[in-house]
Amino acid sequence: MTARALLALSVTLLVASAAQAQLAYVSSEKDNALAVIDLKALAIVGHIPTCKRPRHMVITPDGKQLMTACGDSGQLDVIDLATRKSVRRVPLGEDPEAFDVSPDGKTLYVSNEEDGELGIVDLASGKRTKGIEVGKEPEGVKVSADGKTVYVTSEVASLVHVIDVASGKVVKNVPVGKRPRRFALTPDGSQLWVTNELAASVTILSTKDHSVIGTVKFEVKGARAADITPVGITMTADGKRAFVALGKANHVAFVDVAGRKVDKLVLAGKRAWGVTLNRAEDRLYVVNGLSDDLTIIDVSAAKALKTLPVGRVPYGVVIAE
Repeated sequence: MTARALLALSVTLLVASAAQAQLAYVSSEKDNALAVIDLKALAIVGHIPTCKRPRHMVITPDGKQLMTACGDSGQLDVIDLATRKSVRRVPLGEDPEAFDVSPDGKTLYVSNEEDGELGIVDLASGKRTKGIEVGKEPEGVKVSADGKTVYVTSEVASLVHVIDVASGKVVKNVPVGKRPRRFALTPDGSQLWVTNELAASVTILSTKDHSVIGTVKFEVKGARAADITPVGITMTADGKRAFVALGKANHVAFVDVAGRKVDKLVLAGKRAWGVTLNRAEDRLYVVNGLSDDLTIIDVSAAKALKTLPVGRVPYGVVIAE
């Protein structure tokens, strides 16, 4: 084989290897960095510096960039995943935490905790176009699949605010459990699940009329009720099972969505916080905020496979496959 042919083969193999890479990214609030994890090797393979106090993250639909909201910088950091370098900073307003992006990818909706607002940012121009007043300490943000509605939690008011995108107004305030945090929508869009950190529960809303249609309560043997503090939530693509991180109870609940009941509890690390699934849905990744690590769980066996240190006060985890 000629030298040129060998070079071409090497390049082809490198590209194929990159395409097959399965990487997770974990934000560390205290390290101002993202840990990079090779999910096949189950090992840390690098760190990406970012702005101050990175929290919520989203990977763009094309899989080429990662966006993270930095609370102490008041910015969105856009990171190119090929080079692992920041390529853009977008102002988000005071103390941004969680965000979601419109289905067309043009608009970002972010919770601004200090201002008690939902910030609206035009991603093309990088400008904040509007702030919609909501309850104190807003956190969770979720856009409906059709892009017409945005849901926001208020930790202090214990409300879910329903915002009509066209009018830019709150059209309904729904009382839920104490200190609501994060959302998950069922795949058919008919139900909105809301974690209640200080009520040890999930409230289920109908998206048709935004009424409360159910509640899932959590209990962990040997844990005080006050230590069962659900925050992170994710759901399988078929909508049959939800996974809820139970905070200081140090467990993840496997929830039967149709039956609205917990069928399994799996031990994670200290203060189980953010959760996500890989594409195959055979692995669950749990960020533990007080033990500074990531627990990797085999879903079918309902058993932890490995725990990796990921930096000080990890917040969230996303996966690029």
